[in-house]
Amino acid sequence: MKNKKAGEQIGEPAGREMSNQATRPDSFDLFSPTDFRYSVKELLPYLSEEASISYQCKVEAALARQLAKSGVCSDAIASEIEEASKKIRARDVYEEEKRIKHETRALVNVIRNKVSDSAKPFVHLAATSFDIIDTANALRYRDALLRVVIPDLLTLERHLIGLSRKYADVPQIGRTHGQHAEPITFGFFIALYVSRLGERILALKEATRNLRGKFSGAVGVYGPLSLIVNDPERFESDLLRSLGLEPFEISTQIAQPEPLVDLGHAIVSAMGVLANLSRDLRNLQRTEISEVSEEFSSEQVGSSTMPQKRNPVNFENVESLWKKSLPQMITLYLDQVSEHQRDLTNSASERYFPELIVIFDSVVRRLCRALWSDQTKSFRLVIDRTQIERNLARSSKLIAAEPLYILLSLAGYPDAHELLRRAAQSIRSGEKEEEEIDLIEAVRSKDPSSEKYLRSIPSEKLQFVRNPTLYTGIASKKVDEVVKHWEKILESQ
Repeated sequence: MKNKKAGEQIGEPAGREMSNQATRPDSFDLFSPTDFRYSVKELLPYLSEEASISYQCKVEAALARQLAKSGVCSDAIASEIEEASKKIRARDVYEEEKRIKHETRALVNVIRNKVSDSAKPFVHLAATSFDIIDTANALRYRDALLRVVIPDLLTLERHLIGLSRKYADVPQIGRTHGQHAEPITFGFFIALYVSRLGERILALKEATRNLRGKFSGAVGVYGPLSLIVNDPERFESDLLRSLGLEPFEISTQIAQPEPLVDLGHAIVSAMGVLANLSRDLRNLQRTEISEVSEEFSSEQVGSSTMPQKRNPVNFENVESLWKKSLPQMITLYLDQVSEHQRDLTNSASERYFPELIVIFDSVVRRLCRALWSDQTKSFRLVIDRTQIERNLARSSKLIAAEPLYILLSLAGYPDAHELLRRAAQSIRSGEKEEEEIDLIEAVRSKDPSSEKYLRSIPSEKLQFVRNPTLYTGIASKKVDEVVKHWEKILESQ
């Protein structure tokens, strides 16, 4: 991941926009908007139904190879099963399933139909359905995350780093409870999301790497393997490691559900960070605030009836998809419960897990496009510095209350907080009609005895009161620390 410049797409051909538009299937005879609206073409080799069958075939092929290594069948038979497994298509498996009403046995039958009679007995030998399905799912989810989703996240993180650094020193009014608070910088505002997203990326990588497979039979006690090899646990371990996976300490007919729950949580919590960022950027686009705006193309339409509208569609879409994905965690938690060595209550619900990954990556790519243009190598998000200054100036008389209260307290004034509260209240209520009255004058007006304390405050400290835009603490320093920290981490990924 080294030597990547801002805006350069990881895992994307140079000069090509990270887009979802070209990934839509030709047919609109589909039910899910994930398919016809939010699909990501690069995830098809991992998360489509064709991919599901393909990965199950990889596990069946690996089983045959491990059988050969254990002396159960010949290398020639293992090779024959491997070659046949490469030719299996989902359509063929589904046709067979219509006939026999069992999906895994349908896959086995289709493979068996493509090998010689001498190889047929060794197809799926000693396996139960979820030895194949759970292991295949762990493999394809791992590959989808490591090869597509996490690289896309790293790209988004770099865009945020670039944005944070560019505006590290631009003062902006901070907001708490929807109200003006104290000054920050725009770069500081973005740096928070650099840190939050960075932490989620690391959590996502850890959860991805913790996905495991299983090959322990119908109830997890290695009954079938015990009939054909001396060390069934070693067989399982060698088989899974040939696929790049580790086994569980113990399993039943199905894999332990917690790694998938952890992965789901990592995805949904990362999407929550992106939803929070999107909500903040959307609010900064409100007409009354207007500090940022999305790029609007020359032919783009904002409303079907109001020609003047320019809506924050990208950031609204991100939060909307987060709301759709969030409840899936409830399903994952419910899928932790399976009676005894397994029941089928998770069978249908777990089929929707790939959709969560697709929607997540769709969100990541949308934000990448909203923030950065690969064509112009510049930020698409428009920052209106003039409006930022205007909004900050609106509260300039009042936001100095905090530094002045602190300085008066240090000077020995007994209840500086109450004095500043009353002074600020008089300015806000218009008790003093003079337009030019400032906070210091209001303080003197409320308590003339404050004058001796004001005189004892060093003039260089009072600059934060007279010019509150300087009162940004160590915001710029924090930006520098945060972006350098995460740049260093990204270099190691």
